Parts: sequence; C-alpha cells; structure tokens
Amino acid sequence: MEQITDKKASPFATEPVGRLIARFAIPCVISLVVNSLYNIVDQIFIGWGVGYLGNGATNVVFPITIIALAFAVLIGDGGAAFMSLKLGEGDTESVKKGAGNSAVMVTIAGILLMVIFLVLIKPILTLFGATENTDPLLREYALQYGYIIGIGLPFTMISTALNSLIRADGSSKYAMFSMLLGAIINTAFDPIFIFVFNMGVRGAAIATVMGQVASLIVSVIYLPRFKTFRLDASAFRLSGKTCGKVLSLGVSSFITQIAITIVMVLFNNQLTNYGNSSVYGPDIPMTAMGIVMKVNQIMLSILVGIAVGAQPVIGFNYGSKNFARVKKAFIIAIVAAEIVAVIAFFIFQFAPMAVVSLFGAEEGQNGELYNDFAVKSFRIFLMLCPLNGFQTVVAIFLQAIGRPVKSAVVTLSRQIIFLVPAAIVLPMFMGVEGVLWSGPVADGLAFILALVLILYEINKLKHMPSAKKMLDADGAEQ
Repeated sequence: MEQITDKKASPFATEPVGRLIARFAIPCVISLVVNSLYNIVDQIFIGWGVGYLGNGATNVVFPITIIALAFAVLIGDGGAAFMSLKLGEGDTESVKKGAGNSAVMVTIAGILLMVIFLVLIKPILTLFGATENTDPLLREYALQYGYIIGIGLPFTMISTALNSLIRADGSSKYAMFSMLLGAIINTAFDPIFIFVFNMGVRGAAIATVMGQVASLIVSVIYLPRFKTFRLDASAFRLSGKTCGKVLSLGVSSFITQIAITIVMVLFNNQLTNYGNSSVYGPDIPMTAMGIVMKVNQIMLSILVGIAVGAQPVIGFNYGSKNFARVKKAFIIAIVAAEIVAVIAFFIFQFAPMAVVSLFGAEEGQNGELYNDFAVKSFRIFLMLCPLNGFQTVVAIFLQAIGRPVKSAVVTLSRQIIFLVPAAIVLPMFMGVEGVLWSGPVADGLAFILALVLILYEINKLKHMPSAKKMLDADGAEQ
C-alpha cells in the first residue's frame, strides 16, 4: 500500500500531461539538437575555411560518430526506459541497479570502439565512402579529422548515455546544460582553430572533442546527486539480467542510429559511384547529400526529443496502469511532432538554398552543380518528411510501454527495410537521382506500417484493467 501512495504522489501521475511533456521534452530537444549541431557547426566553418572537399571529409567520418551514438543510446535510452518503468512500479533498488550498470556498460563500449576505430581507420574510411573515385585530398582530410574524432569517442558516448539517465531522474535541465556547454565550447573554438591558427579540419575536430570532454565532466558530477535514489558500489556490479533488460529496451534507439550509419555508408558509395558517371562527378553528390542528411537530423532530433520527453510520462503511467494518461501523452506528442515536421517540410521545399548557403559558397561550374544537386536533394529526399513525426513518436511509445521488438520494427522499417532496397534499386533506373527518390518511398511505406501497429496497441489498452479500477477506493484516478 505504501508503494501505491508513493506512485500517486509522483508528478508523473498528478501533474497535467501536457505540462509534464513540455518540461521533459524542451530540454531533451535542446540537448539532442545541440548534439546534432556538433558536426553541422564543424561543416559550416570547414565549408568557409577549407571548402566542400573538407565537408566531404566530415561526411566520410560522420558514420563512426553515429555508430558511437548508437551504442550510447542503446545503453542510455535503454537505462532511462528501465528506470522509468521501475519507478512506476516503485522498485527503487532496480532503478539504482539499472543506472549503475548502464554507466559501466557505456564506459567499456566507448573504450573498445575507440581502439577498434583508430586501429582500422584507413579501411573503415574506405568503407564509408573515401574510395578511389574520390579526390585524394578529401581522403587526406578525412584521415586528419577522423584520428582526432576517434580519440573523443568515449567522451561523447559516456556523456550521451549519462544524459539519458539524468533526464529519467527528472533533471532534464541539467542534462540540457551539459550538452549546451559542450556545443558552446565547440562553436567558440572552431573559428579560432580554423581561421586564426589555420589548422583546417584538425582544428574543427579538436574543438569538437573539447566540447565533448566538457559535457562528460558535467554529467559525471551528477552521478552522486540522483534525486530518486543513491548510487553505491553495488549498483556498478554488472548483472546479466539488468544489462539484458536495459539493452532490450534501448534497441529501438540503437537501431535508429545504426540505420543512419548503414544508410550514410550506402548513400556515400551509391552517390560516388553513380555520380561518377553523371555531370556532377563523385564528390559533389556525396558532399551535398551529407549536408541534407545532417540538416534533416536536426528535424529528427526535435521529433525524437518530443517523443523521449513523453517517454517517462508514458512509461510511469503504463507501469501504474493509468492508461488514460498514457493515451493523452501519446496524442500530445503526436500533435507536437507533426507541427515541427510540417514546418521543416516548408523550409526544405521552399527555402533550400538558404540552408545550403550556410555551408559555404562555391564558385564557378562546380559551385553551380553543387548548389543544384543540394537543392534537388532537399526537395526530393525530404518530400514526405511530415510523416516522420508520427513514425518517430510511435517507435518511442512502443519502447516506453515495454514493446522493444515492435518499436525496433517501426524504426527499422523506414531506415532499413524500405530505404536500403530503394536506394539500391532506384539508381539502376534513374541514375544518381534514384538515391534521392528512395527517401519518400521509404517514408510512405513506413508510415503505413507504424499506423497499423499503433492502432493495434491502442486497441489493447481499452481492454486492460486501469488504475481507476485498481485504486478506486483511494480515489487514485488522475
């Protein structure tokens, strides 16, 4: 009975759903957007200070950053979902164990990934798109940038995972500050290293790692200050059961990031191969499309931030069997995500050149071809981006209620099942532009699948016993 009272007193069960989601989503959105801006800020300064080949080099290295983030969110988002569910059940001991195990796992993963990347950097960059078709200077830039970014992988992984745990503890503003500090440091030192010290892509990479280290320090300081529990030595002893549950709950977020990596590697190779036989050449399509995907990542970060902001509200109330609040949180998240996606659609369709111009001005024939392909990429590839809002919220919703497999299927459908085959088949008939048309094809099909799965889950909620029935004597319905 004591556990029930504690759950009733929680703000997740009592405060207005919209206000709760805003409280968690806004800092989360800022944190994720700031994280996405790391590479975009680098590209803006590199574009003006080095040129489009420098930007092409960051596109080649970018997949390893996404792989690092994939493992970070696998552990961090999984740990956050585990914490939310256990908090809803009133199981504080499991919450503590989940946080400690997550911290240990991401530290081990970060060190291992750094070692693997630095040892195998040359073949990895070739796999990621720096092939014999690309300019030799682009490959040299990629090596210079990649070595330094590789050293920073553990810092970004640990800070990203800890930020997810901090948000689940109810300190989303602190998590936002951690990421914001890193971004400010990166942005401040990028122009100094690139333009003042003339360090080129190396300078941009050093500024990035400096920001990541700052974010890590702030995140680690929070560890002894969790509000809902206190970490002790026992929390850091790895438990197979706890680790397995954390990883299963984070698999959707992991697949989202890994899928981005697979798509970027595939796109880099497809764009250079088919671009080599087009008027654009091999370097322009890969560089232009890299910018489009990174700008699109900002929109996706906002969508994910909204969904993740709703996650603890959904997870807690689902664990407490308060399904009316679960459905309300889902609807609010969907509406907010769709508003963002529609605004992004209008920017991509009607003002793409304004976005492209942020990343430097290329002159002559190459400049005209570069601008032409970049604008075309925005308008075609992101044609159905408004559908991404619905699909993103559905994936996180399924993760929050403990349906990791279905959540993974929703995410995998757009990023792998539909997008990859389309990107392979369409260029055979349409040339380099076929890669662009794979975007709307995947978006449309993935939306249909997400709609079917969520309608099934919402219908199931109608037939489950609610908190009102279980706690009616205490007047627990909120």
